Amino acid sequence: MNALNHKQVIRTNFEELAKGNAEPLITSLADDVAWTIIGQTVLSKTFQGKPAVLEFLGNFKAALVDGHIHIHVDNLLADGDYVVVQGHGIAMTLRGVPYNNTYCWVYRFANGKIAAITEYLDTELVTRAFG
Repeated sequence: MNALNHKQVIRTNFEELAKGNAEPLITSLADDVAWTIIGQTVLSKTFQGKPAVLEFLGNFKAALVDGHIHIHVDNLLADGDYVVVQGHGIAMTLRGVPYNNTYCWVYRFANGKIAAITEYLDTELVTRAFG
């Protein structure tokens, strides 16, 4: 796969997630994927392996009113094995706190699968919304 293929995988993932379909994302993750959320929040850590990532995503969905963040992709850039997405999301937590965050995700592909994701976001908002 080349940068354009990687970019299309990520574009499709976001388009399908907007419809509530996580299957393309799940399929595109490597079994040993590492998803790192930066900062010092309750969510900040590296989730190692597909099972850990899926558990995290399931728990996160369960903390939101309608089960997902409505993500809007602002920029999508690709170079080699990397795809960078700038976006913003709109959601409400079950605690009644708006969770309207701004993101930058850096995806690294290996062997046609997403091998690593680093997620940059407003950590203060995470603390306010999730404790």
